[in-house]
Amino acid sequence: MAAGTGRPRDARVDAAILQATRELLARDGYARLTMDAVAERAGVGKAAIYRRHATKQEMVFAATIHAAEPLDPADTGSLVGDVTALVEEIAVTMSSPASSAAALGLLADMRPDTSLGARFRERFLVGELAGVERLLDRAVARGELPPPPDRPDVHVVHALVTGPIFTMLFLQHRDPLAIAGRLGGLIAAALTGGGSGSGTGTGTGTR
Repeated sequence: MAAGTGRPRDARVDAAILQATRELLARDGYARLTMDAVAERAGVGKAAIYRRHATKQEMVFAATIHAAEPLDPADTGSLVGDVTALVEEIAVTMSSPASSAAALGLLADMRPDTSLGARFRERFLVGELAGVERLLDRAVARGELPPPPDRPDVHVVHALVTGPIFTMLFLQHRDPLAIAGRLGGLIAAALTGGGSGSGTGTGTGTR
């Protein structure tokens, strides 16, 4: 099916492009991935890709991390469960063959002083921060965290979640499933002032 002459937002074309991107990343790596190769493997016109993704980097991020929709953390009923579920979801996603192949190259391409970095923040990071803020607001409603302005800063919490995951996966080569319980408990304890944390959170939310 040639997406270049079809409907601009055909869900089947969306899925074909993202699947082709994941397959080629796992096979060839990030540096060798091209829009032409993805179009050929997906069976679409290159114009169909550019209607959805302005750059290779945006396409890769959508295929390996998440699409541009806001992050939607699971509601497990507790802060430690919610954070643990979020850590598990991110760690499992980031440890896939395609994500592992793309992560370092994406970071190198999206430096803060580039227009690409600005587009990335506008398209993806805003949605991630909004999801983390919803997680924190639920904890405030349960009485686990104080309301603003004393509630933990959403940017700091986002960094507390994503930074250790990256380190443990790509520098320490830890099992993604082993990361979630311990790290989720530590982060929740840090947010509530509860000491070192027991690491016993068991949330397993997926998206």
